[in-house]
Amino acid sequence: MYRRIADFLADHAAEAASTLKLLHAVPEPAAQQAVVPGGRTLGRLAWHVTCALGEIAKNASIGTIDPHDDQAGPVPPMPRIAATYEASAKTLGELLSSQWTDAMLDQDIEMYGMQWKRGNALSMLITHQAHHRGQMTVLMRQAGLAVPGIIGPAQQEWAQWGMPAQK
Repeated sequence: MYRRIADFLADHAAEAASTLKLLHAVPEPAAQQAVVPGGRTLGRLAWHVTCALGEIAKNASIGTIDPHDDQAGPVPPMPRIAATYEASAKTLGELLSSQWTDAMLDQDIEMYGMQWKRGNALSMLITHQAHHRGQMTVLMRQAGLAVPGIIGPAQQEWAQWGMPAQK
């Protein structure tokens, strides 16, 4: 649970950079890659992560960031998803800085029919993004794409460090 807005903002900036790195690595033809027929595609996951910033901001009463509903229409092309994500991530940080204080992070709010501490809502935002980035990297590998390193080098990046890929 976050106890300082500044700590969240630092993590959020790093997480946003990682998510953008991944979004930029998905070419449009691969956006249709799904684990199973009818399952979420790479593009749908990318759009869900993007819209979740607005959804969580809305539900946590941080402010309004559109889009906030990933089911409201078709999935946009990957370049638009990346640009929307980047703008939404920036807006989230700005809204949070102006709407919440450190003292508010221990307060309860209703989220998804439950009572959460505001600081926990921010933690969930970070882990939610990481969870879906993991799903996206699996789909990227299934599509034959190179996966960029997010937390350390990816398989193809070990050579840049002059080391064999980890098993």
